[in-house]
Amino acid sequence: MSSARDPRLTMGKVAQRREAKIAGIVAAAWKLAGQQGIGGLSLHDLAREVGIRQPSLYEYFDSKLALYDAMFADGNRQLLDRLDAVTWPRDPRAALKKYLNTFMAFALEDPARSELLFQRHVPNFVPSSESYMLAEDVLAQFGKLMHEAGVTDRGDIDCIVAVTAGIMETQLSNDPGGNRWTRHLNRLVDLLVDDVITRKGPR
Repeated sequence: MSSARDPRLTMGKVAQRREAKIAGIVAAAWKLAGQQGIGGLSLHDLAREVGIRQPSLYEYFDSKLALYDAMFADGNRQLLDRLDAVTWPRDPRAALKKYLNTFMAFALEDPARSELLFQRHVPNFVPSSESYMLAEDVLAQFGKLMHEAGVTDRGDIDCIVAVTAGIMETQLSNDPGGNRWTRHLNRLVDLLVDDVITRKGPR
């Protein structure tokens, strides 16, 4: 039996180590973003945090925007994992409320992550198509629950999105860590869905 190493196994281990290193850099970037703000994230500080020289970061990300893209994908994977762990009520409206409350809780627990994923304040950052596919998976779940609750018109969907985003932004800006505005989410969803049903009339 030959003692030579299978090059495929070696390449696989190298790829695994690289993926683990990238995951570690992204995790460290989130930590620093929480301290410095997403826009203030420093590559110099990030390199020091992960124990490498700054030029070595470019072995993993060819630009700061590429790092943001990896963080965008990672944030959406975190959100999908959170949603996948939820047991959804059978009642469509209750399921929609639970989705929106889960989404909002996720957004509010990390302002830096929320800013990158939902507010797009980083200059010149546009998610890659691969990363944005994860965000589309999040939106697909939302759209499915909206339709099941009877909200199908684009304008009505836009109203619920706008109300949810407004609550998130107001809560983050004026009462971080509290619930002064988020506690009204279910009531506002009921008002909007009731309005949709009223305007559609009896089926």
